[in-house]
Order: sequence, then C-alpha cells, then structure tokens
Amino acid sequence: MITSLNETTEIRCSNCQQSYPPEGTPYRCPTCGAFFDFPVLPPYDPAGIDPSQPGLWRFRHTLGLPDSAPLVAIGEGNTPLISRRVFGRDVAFKLEFLNPTGSYKDRGSAVLVSFLRSRGVDQAVEDSSGNAGASFAAYAAASGMKGRVYIPDYASGPKRSQIEAYGAQVVRVLGSRAKTTEIALRAVEQGDVYASHAYMPHGLAGYATLAYELFEQLGQAPGSLILPVGQGGLLLGVGRGFQSLLRVGLIERLPRLIGVQALACAPLWAIDRYGPSGLGWVAEGETLAEGIRVRHPLRGDRVLDLIRQTGGEMQAVDEPDILPGRQALASLGFFVEPTSAIIWKALEQMGERLVDPVVVILTGSGLKSI
Repeated sequence: MITSLNETTEIRCSNCQQSYPPEGTPYRCPTCGAFFDFPVLPPYDPAGIDPSQPGLWRFRHTLGLPDSAPLVAIGEGNTPLISRRVFGRDVAFKLEFLNPTGSYKDRGSAVLVSFLRSRGVDQAVEDSSGNAGASFAAYAAASGMKGRVYIPDYASGPKRSQIEAYGAQVVRVLGSRAKTTEIALRAVEQGDVYASHAYMPHGLAGYATLAYELFEQLGQAPGSLILPVGQGGLLLGVGRGFQSLLRVGLIERLPRLIGVQALACAPLWAIDRYGPSGLGWVAEGETLAEGIRVRHPLRGDRVLDLIRQTGGEMQAVDEPDILPGRQALASLGFFVEPTSAIIWKALEQMGERLVDPVVVILTGSGLKSI
C-alpha cells in the first residue's frame, strides 16, 4: 500500500523534530542548531510518474517541493547503465559523470536551487571541493540566481574554471576542506543564504531518483551497490530511494550498500572497521580523491546506520591504487576523475562477497581532473 504524503515526510530538525519553517531558508534548526533532514522521503508512486517531464523531473512527486517551485532543468538524470565483464563477473556501471556539469551533484542541485527560488532567493553561497560548486553555479545561472562558491586552494583547475564560466564568484581558501566551510559560514553569519549540499537536505530527494532509475533499468534492485562516500549524501539519498521502493512493495529487499573512501581521509571506514576509537587516527590527509576529502561528515551516523541496515560495509582504498583504477576504467571506455576511480580497488577487494546484480556508480568526469 502506498503511504500518503503526511507530516512524517516533512523536513524536520534531526534533534528536536521541529518542522522546517514555512518561510526563509535556514540551513540548521533555529531552535537547537542541529541539521535538518527528511525522516522519510516523500513516497514513490508509480502512478505519479510524469513521462512528459525531463530527466529526474518525471519523479517530481517524490522531491518534496511546493507546487510553486520552478522547474530548474538542464538535462540532469536518465544516465546510462552499461554492463562490463570485470573480475570474472558482470558489473553494471551507472554513468553519473554524464550529467550536465559532469557529476551526480546535478540531481541534488536541481532540487535545491528550485527550492531556494521558490523561497524568493536571488543570491546564495556554497562551499565545495569542486563538483558541488560547479553544479550549484550552473543551476544558479540557469535559474537567474547569483552564486558565490568557496573552494579549497587544492581544488583542480578545471573545476575552478567551470565554476567561473557559469558566472559565479570563486573564493579560494588556503587550507583544508574544513577550513573552506568555516570561511563560508562566516559569510552566512553575515546574512548570506547558504546553498549547502551538506546541510540542506533537499538534494537528498534528488539523489533518490537514481534509485528509481536503477529500478527501471534493471527491473529489480541491485544486489550490491558500490559508490564513493565523502559527506555521504549520495549514499543516503540512493539508499532511501530504495527504501521508498521497498515500502510500496516494488522490490523485495534493499541492495547491500558499499561505501568507498580514500584511506588518507576515511572517517566512516574507520568507525565501521574499528568503532568510535577508529576516529583517533583519522586525518584530512592529501588524496587524489579530492571530492571525498571530508573528515567530519555531517550525516555520518545516518550513513553508517543505513549501510548496516542493508548488510553493507565501508571500504578504504590507498593512494597507489587510485590511478591504476582510473586507467582500468578508461580501458572500459569510462573516463572518470580519481574520486570515482577508487571504486575499482573496492570491486577487487570485495570479490565473492558481492551479491549480484552488482552496480557501481561512477560519480564524476575525468575531464575535471586533467
């Protein structure tokens, strides 16, 4: 039976359960300061799919947007699923790097920017290692909104150039990824709207559309789903999307979720492997996988809870294995950035523990790291 949209699907404070306010765009709860989240995503209803709408907007009924929210679309969603024989088994690769700005972030940015515009926002700021910033800048431009993006100085040149090309102001920050967020928050404290892909939960519903597409393409849920994890928003969104499909009886089980981090900065892997004490040695070390260089994932506890619910696990990949993984994927015709390439070693490490059908999400284009 399909659950009707009710208050349990509203965005609420993760701590005090206060509903997201009907006005304004706070990035955290004004009462207690905790982050906002969806307790349950808006329900998936096959009858609600609108094939006349572009890309992921076919699933608009699942996005949690008000009817007045504008459709901000530049071609996101409907990415190919391509099968290849690797490590002695068939593996399906979801080509999210073919989204308009070259990464899966477009699914979240389309929804978040639509929400911001529905609240009358005409300028906002974001902080990012590159992909989220480029995506936000593109959708801001497409919607007529001005953007400013704070990026760590180590972010790749192509990503900086891409953000600037969309017309957003780029602010380079010397220091860590965490320092970049700190500087962006200073601007927010002065009154800027924070279009944060980490804090604002709206994009999670956009990521969930990836689950709906995989269900359509496979005719079932994956047995195992492998993807890179930084903040973990993609894993949360996709996993919750499959929970929505399970809730309405379209699938019989959830896929095992396999999150992959770079060993140089692997807080969720450390906790999954060694418990809370594992965080003691975790640093924000330098890594080629710059897109997942996040030492303190905002929703880390929820990411790990979801992984455990599905019988999944976290994997960590060392630096010497990243570029060979990128080359191996290129030999299959998939040119991805190092952040995406870490999944290759995880595929090898998991071996027979993977449940078929195996799906891998390739998150970002290799053109961003040349």
